Amino acid sequence: MPDFAPGGKIICIGRNYAEHAAEMGHDPERSQPFFFFKPASALLLPGEDFIYPDFSREVHHELELVVRVAVGGRHLKTEQTEINGFAIGLDMTCRDLQRVAKQQGRPWELAKGFDGSAPCSEFIAGNLQDLEKTSAITLERNGVIVQSGLWRDMIWSIPELMAEVSRYIALTPGDLIFTGTPAGVGEVARGDRLIARLDDVCKLTLSVI
Repeated sequence: MPDFAPGGKIICIGRNYAEHAAEMGHDPERSQPFFFFKPASALLLPGEDFIYPDFSREVHHELELVVRVAVGGRHLKTEQTEINGFAIGLDMTCRDLQRVAKQQGRPWELAKGFDGSAPCSEFIAGNLQDLEKTSAITLERNGVIVQSGLWRDMIWSIPELMAEVSRYIALTPGDLIFTGTPAGVGEVARGDRLIARLDDVCKLTLSVI
């Protein structure tokens, strides 16, 4: 049954699909995953509009499978990791701010962690075995599919990601993990209508205003 339970930390995984890594100019080979954080204020609840930030002129969508942590701890082994829910979400990114930050050698959290930058559907309660009954993630922009992929094509599996994150920070039940985006990231504009799906199980409808 769908529910929405905002978690603790919002942990975002970068470059976890080979084609997306390549489109962003990076080596798509399997290498140690990296991650970053969004603050709690980044979470956009189902039914809310995405407000285009006035400090950016180039906001991109990044479609992501989102999982909710069930078991906390540090230095977890893959077999110790568990989820208790999954959803579909978007990592909204101010690409212009990110580009400048990279050029200046500065952190780019402001490009990723602004208020409302993590829209998320309602969660489906379930474990990894339940999630494995699903397959495709897709994003429509104004009725046209602009991103699609199979979440199983992730370079690092969900248990591997959780174990790797727990090497550095303690996972807490309720933490949300945005697991990376497939190829096809692109720009949004005011007036756009976005519809993200995980098969016919999760759906997120979003207006850009």
